[in-house]
Amino acid sequence: MSLSNEEILEAIGNKSLVEVMELVKAFEEKFGVSAAAPVAMAAGPAAAAAPAAEEQTEFTVVLKAAGEKKVEVIKVVRAITGLGLKEAKDLVEGAPKDVKEGVSKDEAEKLKKDLEAAGAAVELK
Repeated sequence: MSLSNEEILEAIGNKSLVEVMELVKAFEEKFGVSAAAPVAMAAGPAAAAAPAAEEQTEFTVVLKAAGEKKVEVIKVVRAITGLGLKEAKDLVEGAPKDVKEGVSKDEAEKLKKDLEAAGAAVELK
């Protein structure tokens, strides 16, 4: 027997916030996904009335993987960090590693673009 979306929503609507959070956690574990935004929405009007979170001003550029053009990525890492060849190579081979911390959003985006152009997988935190 299959439940309609409306029946599922009705059943969830009758649960307490704690029960809904447990359900979301079970979904995340079962399907390997993250449901951070829906959890905030599940809190309802109280969450909407809360003040907005401060906008992030400092970012960390994280090298997730060097990709197939490791030499190119090492060159970019050296240019970004000022590290020597061995240190830059060690950083790239030890990915995931932080390349640069506490940078502005614009600089972080530029560094991400440069690293990705060299073939690296990059994440901003």
